[in-house]
Formats: sequence, C-alpha cells, structure tokens
Amino acid sequence: MFKHDVFIVGGGLAGCRAALEIKKQNPALDVALVAKTHPIRSHSVAAQGGIAASLKNVDPDDGWKAHAFDTVKGSDYLADQDAVEYLTKEAPEVIIELEHLGVLFSRLEDGRIAQRAFGGHSHKRTCYAADKTGHAILHELVNNLRRFGVTIYEEWYVMELIFEGKEAKGVVMFNIGDGRLEIVSAKAIMFATGGYGRVFNTTSNDYASTGDGLAMSALTKGAATPNASLPLEDMEFVQFHPTGLYPVGVLISEAVRGEGAYLRNSEGERFMARYAPNQMELAPRDITSRAIVMEIRAGRGINPDGSSGGIYVHLDLTHMGKEKIMSRVPFCWEEAHRLVGVDAVTQPMPVRPTAHYCMGGIPVNTDGRVRLNGEELTEGFFAAGECACVSVHGANRLGSNSLLECVVYGRRVGRAIASYVSNRNLPDIDEKKYLAKAEKRIKDLLNQKGNIRINSLRQEFQDCMTEHCGVFRTEEVMGEGLSRIQNLKAKYSQIYLDDKSRYWNQELIEALELQNIMIVGEIILTSAFHRQESRGAHSREDFPGRNDQQYLQHTLAYYSSRGVKIDYMPVVINMFEPKERKY
Repeated sequence: MFKHDVFIVGGGLAGCRAALEIKKQNPALDVALVAKTHPIRSHSVAAQGGIAASLKNVDPDDGWKAHAFDTVKGSDYLADQDAVEYLTKEAPEVIIELEHLGVLFSRLEDGRIAQRAFGGHSHKRTCYAADKTGHAILHELVNNLRRFGVTIYEEWYVMELIFEGKEAKGVVMFNIGDGRLEIVSAKAIMFATGGYGRVFNTTSNDYASTGDGLAMSALTKGAATPNASLPLEDMEFVQFHPTGLYPVGVLISEAVRGEGAYLRNSEGERFMARYAPNQMELAPRDITSRAIVMEIRAGRGINPDGSSGGIYVHLDLTHMGKEKIMSRVPFCWEEAHRLVGVDAVTQPMPVRPTAHYCMGGIPVNTDGRVRLNGEELTEGFFAAGECACVSVHGANRLGSNSLLECVVYGRRVGRAIASYVSNRNLPDIDEKKYLAKAEKRIKDLLNQKGNIRINSLRQEFQDCMTEHCGVFRTEEVMGEGLSRIQNLKAKYSQIYLDDKSRYWNQELIEALELQNIMIVGEIILTSAFHRQESRGAHSREDFPGRNDQQYLQHTLAYYSSRGVKIDYMPVVINMFEPKERKY
C-alpha cells in the first residue's frame, strides 16, 4: 500500500497548482499526484485563448466588480456569487504569481502583460501567451512540482475512490504499463480530473476527457444517502464552443474572434448582428452557438462545396492580415492548415459548435470540500478545476475564466488541504477487500465473451448524446435519448476485448472509460430532462424562457442502479440581482 499525506488525482492546472500550494504552505507534507497520462499531456495544455484578470494594463476602467458582474451575467445568474467574488478579486494576484513562476505571457510594447477582448467580458482583461496559454502555464507548474519534491505517478489509471462512512480514505489505481494494482491511503484525496467531452461525438476535448472523476464520485455511496451516490451538480449545463473546426471538432480559440475575426453565413453576412448586436462575435458562447445552429437551420449554412443550405459557417480571418494572425493566433492557423487544409490568411475556416466544457461537476464549497448532499460536507475529499462545481460558471462559462478557476481555486484548495491534514491521521483501509474487487473487475472484462467492439458501442452512445442532448433540447427528444441510453448500457456486458494481456492494454482502459462515459451521460441527460426552462447553455425549445421562480437553483443528481434522483440546492446571491440577459 502506498501512503501519502495528500493524494491528488489529475495532472492538469488545478491539480498541479494545488500540489504546489500545499508544499509552499508546509514543505514537510508528503504530497503525490497521479495522472493517466504524463501530466504535461493533461488537457489543460490545450487551453488556447487566455486567462482573465482585471490587471488594467489595457483598460484602466476595469476592476474586479466589473469582472464579477460579467461572470454572473454570463452564468445566466446561476453562479454562486460568493465564489465569483473570490475568483475575480484574486485574479490579478495569481497572474503576477504565475509570471514569477516563469510563465511567458505575451507583452505590450512597454513590457507589461498583454490583454485582449473575450466573449461576454465588458473590458479587455484576458492575459495570454499567444494562443498557447494553457501550454505555457502547465509546463511551468509541472517544473515547479519537481522542484518542490511532489511525487508524480504518471500513466496510472485510478479505478475507485475508497470512501467509507462520510470519509474519503484513498484510491485504487492500476498501472497502465505493467498491470499492477495498488491501494493508496491518504489523509486527504483531491480530484482534479477534468471534463467529459468524450461523452459527445464531436468535441474539442482530448481522448482522455472521459469524466472519470465525475463517474467515480457518482458511484461512491454516501452514508447520509443510503443506496445513493454522492451528488453531481448542474450537469445539464454543457458548453458547446461555437467554433469547432469542421469536421474534426477541435477548438478554434475564442481568441481568434477576440483579435477581430468575423462569423459569416453562406451569404457572406456577419449574422451575429441578428442575435447580439452590441457584442457581435464576442457574445457569450451559449448565445453564439445557438446563433450558428439557427443560421444552419434557416438554410444559411455552408456545404463543403461552398453552396448554401449546409452544415457549417465561416470564421473569417482574412481581413486581419498575415502578421497579426501569425503573431497572435499562430496555433489556430496551424490547426486549420494541418487538419483541413485551410490557409486562414487567405481562406475562411469552416466551423460549427463542438462539445467543450462542463459547467457542472462534483459539488464543493469555496474551500473545495466535496458535499455529501445539500447540507453536509464529506471528510477528507476535495475537488477543484473542471471536474468540480464551486459554482463560478453557473449555466454558462465565459471564455478565459476556466484557466482562472483552475489557478485561483487550485491555490485556495491547496491551502485548505494543507491546514486540514495538519492534525489528521492516516485512515485504516482493508487493502485486500479493495484489491480483490478491482482484480475481479479487470479479469471479468478481459474474460468477457461478447460480440460488440468497444468503439462501436462508444460511438453509438456518443451519437445518442449529441442527437438527444445537444445545443437545443426538448422533452420528447431527451425522453427518447434516456430510453436509448438504457438499451446501450445493457450492451456493455456484451463487449469483448481482443487484447487479453494486462500490459499496455489500451482496450482495457477504454473499457473502463466507456463505463464512466455512460454514467456521466445518463446524469447529464436526466438533469437536463428535469430542468423545464432555458438558462445559459441549457436551451429548451419547449420551455424557451428562464424561470427564476422555480429553477433559480442548482441541480443535485444522485446516481444509482435504479436511476438518477434529482434534488435542488439554493444559489448564493449576495451582489447582483438576476435580470434579463441581453448583449
């Protein structure tokens, strides 16, 4: 059995920043971090556009209150405003701190950190490193982990959270390289496992974004909720980024529109004037995604042959000029050129919405303590980053607030954990019981005699989620989707693996991930089915209006073999009263 004071699951920005802060607070603590890839390959490295903070380097009229209001308005008033206040107040300080750690931000001519416009923000406050901001930040954090002596377990797959009573005690993990199973015992467990984009068939997320932490939490039995799981919060709010490169789905950063690119339909029209006349292409992502889908539905989409009535729209950079494109958004130019053969200097990019980000997640308080239910907290269990719901994004996240959440709340949760474990003993774990359970699960998958390949079942499930829980939703369509999900889940017992070894068996990992994808997908669709209103990224064509009287509250979804139980929890409103959301 491995033993550590603190064990962090996830090698992205939130997990790395928390680990670094714990060691800064108390260098004597034994901190370890595990990732199913190398930490540098975590999905945070793909974050492009930037990180928001009211530094006032470009816009002296900016301030944390303006940032907070933009964030709450962007969230369609579902964000917890105490959490938003902390996020926006801390933002300038964490940017300077990142710079001191070695992050190479892009600069103004006078040497100060550059800032650009981003969707839904009223000021130019997004700091950036060209269009590779996540890459720049994550590399420096991982370098600092080694400097501070954090133990890193790379390419281990965490299979189960060990949770007894109301307390997280450890995890069960599988070594992808040699097939070993190990139990880890720790005084505190932190999940920073990222998102679930692979629940959908077209996503900007990498192949590792399969909702593992969310599913493990959802399968964890809570003592205060017999026969039910720990809850997941606000899972119906899935962000579809408006500019996924067609047909591959990879992200074309909002930074491109922040630098001045236009969205055009088949008639060459800048159609956002119809939907957000003040913000145009820099409207929030939910509004822009719906606008693109509506243009396509109206027959003003574009086909691959250039004719109208097609399936995507154009993102036009050609007026920006080669020098600006290559200096400000070089990676986006490279992606379009490499993947679809488009030279954005002279040709428009084909784009359409792609599944991008989860506003919901594992419910936590502002110190990252995971909730047992709406009133109680767990012991020894923390979460931060995209897998957590604190909630600073509510029903719709503003671009460049996600990296900020990871760094601000990674740091805060790290401080909370350092204090929490100071007078805590290592828990007792029945190692044999958990090893036997994990061993049986692996052997059962390896020996399963079915007739369905993993890829075909996964594709069918992803297609189902995209078809039945996309940008626009209705009760009828979602109800059909929930029925299909039950049929697809039943097929899981019929998958078979060609590779029967335990060494570097990618099929085995994909089989474990597929179960997580199915759990998370069912929770998303059930949560969406029960929210009978339109708010932020959750757009119901059969309930087109926002209903504050009934649904200005967070969804809590409890998973069990008998289905998903839905409950609700109040939203913290202490600064800005909900108003109609116009741009």
